Amino acid sequence: MVDRLEQISQIIVTAQQMRDIEARIFAAGMPVAALMEKVAGLISRKIQVLYSNLPRVGILAGPGHNGGDALVVARELHFCGYDVKIYASFSKLKELTWQHLQYAQSLGIPCYESIEQLSDCDLLIDGLFGFGLERTLQDAIAETINKINSWSKLVISIDLPSGLHTDTGEVLGTAIRATHTFCLGLWKLGLFQDHALEYIGSCELIDFDIPLADVQAVLGDVNRIHRITQTTALSTLPLPRPAVTHKYKEGHLLLICGSRRYSGGAILTGLGARVSGVGMLSIAVPESLKPILVAQLPEALILGCPETQTGAIASLQLPENTDLSFFDAIACGPGLTGDTTPIIQQVLESDRPLILDADALNILAHMGTIPTLQKRQAVTILTPHAGEFKRLFPDVPVKDRVRGVREAAMHCGAIVLLKGARTAIANSQNSVWINPESTPALARGGSGDVLTGVLGGLLAQAKSKHISVEEIVATAAWWHSQAGILAAGERTELGVDAFTLTNYFIPVLASAWKG
Repeated sequence: MVDRLEQISQIIVTAQQMRDIEARIFAAGMPVAALMEKVAGLISRKIQVLYSNLPRVGILAGPGHNGGDALVVARELHFCGYDVKIYASFSKLKELTWQHLQYAQSLGIPCYESIEQLSDCDLLIDGLFGFGLERTLQDAIAETINKINSWSKLVISIDLPSGLHTDTGEVLGTAIRATHTFCLGLWKLGLFQDHALEYIGSCELIDFDIPLADVQAVLGDVNRIHRITQTTALSTLPLPRPAVTHKYKEGHLLLICGSRRYSGGAILTGLGARVSGVGMLSIAVPESLKPILVAQLPEALILGCPETQTGAIASLQLPENTDLSFFDAIACGPGLTGDTTPIIQQVLESDRPLILDADALNILAHMGTIPTLQKRQAVTILTPHAGEFKRLFPDVPVKDRVRGVREAAMHCGAIVLLKGARTAIANSQNSVWINPESTPALARGGSGDVLTGVLGGLLAQAKSKHISVEEIVATAAWWHSQAGILAAGERTELGVDAFTLTNYFIPVLASAWKG
């Protein structure tokens, strides 16, 4: 059974959902003041563990309950011997926040309306604005935040950095650039939007025991936003294998990729499939590439195909007495070039689970993404980066990546994986999965080809495992990013080329299983 904290860690909420969950807690009898004390106590103890050697702490207290949380933290740190100062310049405060400010002042904690008075602090606690902020910050408060950012001090933001939109991660005029963000209760959606990442620093969830029944009552079982965790990813991998099996029981994947100009795409996709553990791997490439692929992947069945004058695959050359239905999954696109439209049309007409990437996506965009995919009866997975996504779905805005990928999946009926610093995955039933970690080391040519191979291999192995396709896609995204993180930790972000990346997938699993 998955424990409560693991379940909580998988949940991502919008501002409105968090309001509704808190409303249920308060309606059930939990006093707001008691919850504030509990949350602030947890934050205070965390600060004491992390920053026992930084005695001068500045508290940025806003007008709402986020400011109240910060003021309780101020009181607790004061009692623990920290030299605490408070910045509170708002004329109107919520009643509970005002009471905490009055009590802090009665204890002799200095309170200032000028941020300059906190310039000598070692650490700042940002409690200016909590979740739900929607207005653009201007005038004095914007100037204050900009001044704080100019100091380049350690900053802990309570719940999320002040100035970020809770759902979209949009910067509302300006925003605190935090060193750490202590997200309260449940993960907020804005923290997983790409453009918020430079503001949130390292993130940690502060669990204050929200009852799962209240979460379930508000979120239900559908339309959820899921945070991919190690636990969920490992549970989806085709491990352990049964004691009695053979290669065809462990999946047969067909890769269609490569051209005379882009042979590397075929190699890297094949290497990605190899690390997935797929039982049988067939790779269709132009005939001129066959010797290269045989040398790199001797265990795979390399299918040399007739090629065009430009060196692209002209037609599929499958083994005798086989057709596309012979395979458990098909993945195609890397290195194909735009000269392979007939090939893409052929695989789209098949009844096999299909992954489309790279050139296959560009061809699909020319064919008409939505009307083409709506004709398919089998599962289709699209793995675009931002540029490919815009070509596939020109009418879908991507400023809010989560909303964009959800809308795209619902329109076309496919599962859409939108690559990025926080990869977002959506299905046509309106559910979303977000990969919470990645590394800039993956911003290298060929990294996406490796992901396509890994995903294809996992998909082919899942034919009898009773695992949802969405979970397989989420696991592939997690495994890919964790391999990049591990490689970057050993080789720096500059040392992780796509070929090197493939050597870190199995060490990720070895470390995770030991852990």
